[in-house]
Amino acid sequence: MNNSNIEICKATIIDQQKIDSVTRLMPDNKDITELSETFKVLSDPTRLRIVLALSMEELCVCDLAALINVSISAISHQLRLLKGMKIVTYRKAGKMVYYSLDDQHVQNLIDAAQKHILE
Repeated sequence: MNNSNIEICKATIIDQQKIDSVTRLMPDNKDITELSETFKVLSDPTRLRIVLALSMEELCVCDLAALINVSISAISHQLRLLKGMKIVTYRKAGKMVYYSLDDQHVQNLIDAAQKHILE
């Protein structure tokens, strides 16, 4: 990015009232770290493909491996990370294990990000 395209203030004036207001509304450091970790996990292309696929359909590991064209062990590893971050969940049906997005918040995040890049 070219810095000449960034507008900056010509004077250094701090609006303490705004700073105080935003400071009160900012999440605590623990929450910021967790949010950062969520975005970090989703920044990996393979994990993002998994999440996008699961936003459309509940799938098993074998389905995901075939769809994304990676090994079952690689998919399992990525699903462990996504499950640990509460991005995906699973249900067992006999010998089958089906994965889906953990909750509507994850879907909303995906929808908002897709809408943002299309604007």
